[in-house]
Amino acid sequence: MNMQDFDTRCIVSGQLESRPNHGTVNPIYPATTYEYIDQNANVYPRYFNTPNQAWLNEKIATLEGAAAALTFGSGMAAISTSLMAFLAPGDHVIVQNSIYGGTTNFINKIFHKYGIEFTVTDGRDLEDFARTLQENTRMVYIETPSNPLLAITDIRAIAGFARSHQLISMIDNTFASPVNQTPYTMGIDVVLHSATKYLGGHSDICAGFAVGSQEHIDQIWSYAKCFGGSLNAQTCHLLERSMKTLGVRVRKQNQNAMAIASFLENHPKVERVFYPGLVRHPGHEVAVRQMSGFGGMVSFELRSMEDPFAFQQRLRVITPTLSLGGVESTICSPFTTSHDYLSKAERLNQGIRDELLRLSVGIESEKDLVTDIAEALQ
Repeated sequence: MNMQDFDTRCIVSGQLESRPNHGTVNPIYPATTYEYIDQNANVYPRYFNTPNQAWLNEKIATLEGAAAALTFGSGMAAISTSLMAFLAPGDHVIVQNSIYGGTTNFINKIFHKYGIEFTVTDGRDLEDFARTLQENTRMVYIETPSNPLLAITDIRAIAGFARSHQLISMIDNTFASPVNQTPYTMGIDVVLHSATKYLGGHSDICAGFAVGSQEHIDQIWSYAKCFGGSLNAQTCHLLERSMKTLGVRVRKQNQNAMAIASFLENHPKVERVFYPGLVRHPGHEVAVRQMSGFGGMVSFELRSMEDPFAFQQRLRVITPTLSLGGVESTICSPFTTSHDYLSKAERLNQGIRDELLRLSVGIESEKDLVTDIAEALQ
């Protein structure tokens, strides 16, 4: 049966056809040892092929429109393993400037240690990437919408650029989720997720995914089983449960985020709003072409006379806390959370000022969220 509707695929993909005792959900297999004689493969949690891992691999690959996937114990496990699977000493990587702080920290700490070169580019248009191309360039790495400034990069243009120069292309698709965009179908080689965010969606799971062709996932797997960043069966089960509601959750978050961004855009105490759904956003036209929804993340800068921490403490519905992507709305200051790995100079180079706030919009009432922000700004 060819399931075309996204919400249907959220439910049925990766579902075991013949379930023990006829339960409606897949069982949990906590075993760390499996019989091996006359079996097609040696099954082991660190080999990323236990039943619960395999069902998740199938589900995310189906949602991204790809051939294969691997489930990891965190987003950074997926990112770091995938990067190292394709790079060797002497290689060069083109990295988009505005990306998750943990990824930037990994690149800064690890690449130099292992003799991997990299160039950071603004990534505003294809020419920015082309100018940094070297004879030893092997990969281009992007994130769109980016964390935390919601910068938009033309996915198809980058995929075409990478193919024309025989480069591996990678994207962090965490902020969009496969509900809003599927980069693999636009030509990107490897799609990465922190499943801790929208895919988990309930602020109780730490996990990650790498998605791509069977050939690329096999190469990542050959390193993954060495690095050991696997996910246990119980958490796999929780993540599978959460992904069944991914579509309905994210579309509500899209709707709420658009309403909040529109409200903030016209507020006298707000300096700037970063949301690709706004016509004024510099990446809006590209976002319209490659996204089916603009996401649940809204970043904004308060005017300099406003204390961002005092503002957060006045909120009553929205919670100041780490991370993002849950059903509850949360807010944080990136310079003390997601990007505290970076020096102030590095943050300012990315455009991350101390007045910046990153709002992860949940599924609460749109009216209650806007009222909460309005009252906190008074």
